[in-house]
Amino acid sequence: MTAETFSGLQFRLIGPAVASGRVMSFAVNPKNRADYYVGVASGGVWKTSNAGTTWTPVFDGEGSYSIGTVVLDPNDASVVWVGAGESNSQRSVGYGDGVYRSEDGGKSWKNLGLKKSEHIGRIVIDPRDSKIVYVAAEGPLWGPGGDRGVYKTTDAGKNWKQVLSISENTGVADVAIDPSNPDILYAAAYQRRRHVFTLIDGGPESAIYKSTDAGATWNKLKTGLPTEDMGRIGLAISPADPNVVYATIEAANGKGGIFRSSDKGGTWERRNEFDLGAMYYGQVVADPKNVDRIYVMNVYMRVSDDGGKTLHRINEANHHGDNHALWIDPNNTDYYLLG
Repeated sequence: MTAETFSGLQFRLIGPAVASGRVMSFAVNPKNRADYYVGVASGGVWKTSNAGTTWTPVFDGEGSYSIGTVVLDPNDASVVWVGAGESNSQRSVGYGDGVYRSEDGGKSWKNLGLKKSEHIGRIVIDPRDSKIVYVAAEGPLWGPGGDRGVYKTTDAGKNWKQVLSISENTGVADVAIDPSNPDILYAAAYQRRRHVFTLIDGGPESAIYKSTDAGATWNKLKTGLPTEDMGRIGLAISPADPNVVYATIEAANGKGGIFRSSDKGGTWERRNEFDLGAMYYGQVVADPKNVDRIYVMNVYMRVSDDGGKTLHRINEANHHGDNHALWIDPNNTDYYLLG
């Protein structure tokens, strides 16, 4: 497949038109793709029930306007989880006040804690038991401390336990759960600190960790990964073959790029030296049916059909560049939502 294959692809703007800033997350009803939520960097959470024809803001009454991630309970689409605080290290980034949950499709919300996390990169839910939830918390951008690392609840957010802690300077930007064995988790630790005129974007504590016992213990993955200081890392497990894990890695001395493991993180191969665009991007999305196809978010979205070895741009003539979120219909992988 070449760039010409996508030359006729057209994107149509469907909103929400008055949201401020970047679209950070989609949460789509698995039984009805016309029913979904959008989390906006500085604009709250919006809901559509007609595939984007009309939109309703559903988060305006809550304590944060900045959204990092939105996810639906895989067993009950009326249950919505929100991680407040955009996962971005820009000076203009808004901060959040923890994790929220709605049990009525966004009509009402309850703050479930982790208020000192300030920036949440990902929430994942155990498909076997929806009360088991993991949160990737980056922690404060402008200083140390706060709620950082991976947090787990086994009672739908009533109580939280920190299951992965690195340091007061390093949080977790991404967490992925293995669909074939939800006891297997991968976490991307991210060391960063913002100052007025500078950003410390990475350090020796940035790394990929793996757990095989539902977060009880973690191992730092090394074989084939950069030995230089790393920055932001994005993770994606291939739904087509969960043995395959992709990572987009920012690293010093030009050693970053796109990495792939074919043995559940045991060993890694650098597939491409693509520059990720630092703290703004780093997200990678795996095609639900094609193990070799991935999408890399950036100013212009890239797609690879050979496991990350080569990348090409998709036609984006009809919308503003700067891509951060992508949802692919698992039943029709030609249907995308792009933010």
